Amino acid sequence: MSPFESITVLKEQMSKSIIGQEQLIDRIILVLLADGNMLLEGLPGLAKTRAINALAKNLDCGLSRIQFTPDLLPSDITGTEIYVPNEKEKFIFQKGPIFSNLILADEINRAPAKVQSALLEAMEERQATVSGKTYKMDDLFMVMATQNPIEQEGTYPLPEAQMDRFLVHTIIGYPDDESELEIMRLNKREASKEKDKKPLETIPQKAIFDARKEIANVKVTEAIEKYMVSLISATRYPEKFDVELAKLIDFGSSPRGTIALDRCSRVHAWMENRDYVTPEDIHQVIKDVLRHRIALSYKGRAEGITTNQIIDKIIEVVAVVA
Repeated sequence: MSPFESITVLKEQMSKSIIGQEQLIDRIILVLLADGNMLLEGLPGLAKTRAINALAKNLDCGLSRIQFTPDLLPSDITGTEIYVPNEKEKFIFQKGPIFSNLILADEINRAPAKVQSALLEAMEERQATVSGKTYKMDDLFMVMATQNPIEQEGTYPLPEAQMDRFLVHTIIGYPDDESELEIMRLNKREASKEKDKKPLETIPQKAIFDARKEIANVKVTEAIEKYMVSLISATRYPEKFDVELAKLIDFGSSPRGTIALDRCSRVHAWMENRDYVTPEDIHQVIKDVLRHRIALSYKGRAEGITTNQIIDKIIEVVAVVA
C-alpha cells in the first residue's frame, strides 16, 4: 500500500468508532502527519478521548493517558530516578508516561503551571531532562491536550507562550441528529458485544514517516508563500489592511504561526491527493492554526467578537493570490 492509501485506511477505520466528528478525525491525522501537537477544546462527551484511543488502536504505536489534576507533579509526567540498593548504579531512571508515541493530556488546564511546563520541552525539543540527564522521545511523538471550555473553577488557564507551542487549536461541537442516532446504536452494539471479531490490521509507523517524506515535496509557489506571510502580517499590523480590524486585535501571531500555516497547508493538500498548495488549503486550516495565536483587544472582547470572526475578516481583506 502507498502512504496515501495507508492514511486513507487509517481514516476509514477511525470513522467506524467516531461518529459525527469527521473534522476531528481529519485534524488529528493532519497534526500527526505535520509532526506537531494539538490542543483540542470541546464539551464533555464529544469523543475527544475516544478519538485518540481510536488512532492508537489502528496505528502500530503506544498511547499514554495523563489525567491532569491540581495535585499532579512534574515527575508524574517525565518520570523520576529511583534508588536500587543492589544495582551497580544506585539510581535508575524510571520513565514517566510522556515516553510514548501518542500522549493524551486530558484536561491540561486543571494542573498548575509547573506541571503544564513539564510538557513544553517534550513538545518542542522532543526530549525530557531529569536530574541533568537528557532522554530522547521516540521518532513518532504527538501530544493531544484537551480542555473544557465552560468549566473554569479550579483551572489554570494556559499562558499565551504555552498555547503557541501547539501546532493547531481545534474546537469541536455537537454532532447532528443523524449522527447522534448512529452513536446511540453504536453504543448498543458495543454494550452487547456485537463487535467485529476479526482483528484489525494496524497501520505501521513507517506509513506515517513515508507520508511525511511525500508531504515535504508538496510544492508551494512563491506567490502562495507571500500570501501566507500577508495573512500572518494582517494579525500583527491590522491597521495596514483595515481600520476597524485594528481596533479588535491586541497582538498577532508569532513566526510559529507562519511555519504552522505552511506545514498544515501542505499536509491538507497531500490529504486531498495533490502535490501543490492552493489558497483553499490555507483557508481550510487557518482557523485551527491562528485561533490561539491572536489576542483580542478589550473592545473586541466587549463586543463579543470571536477569533474565528477575526480570521474571516483577515481572509476578506488580504488579497488572494492569482
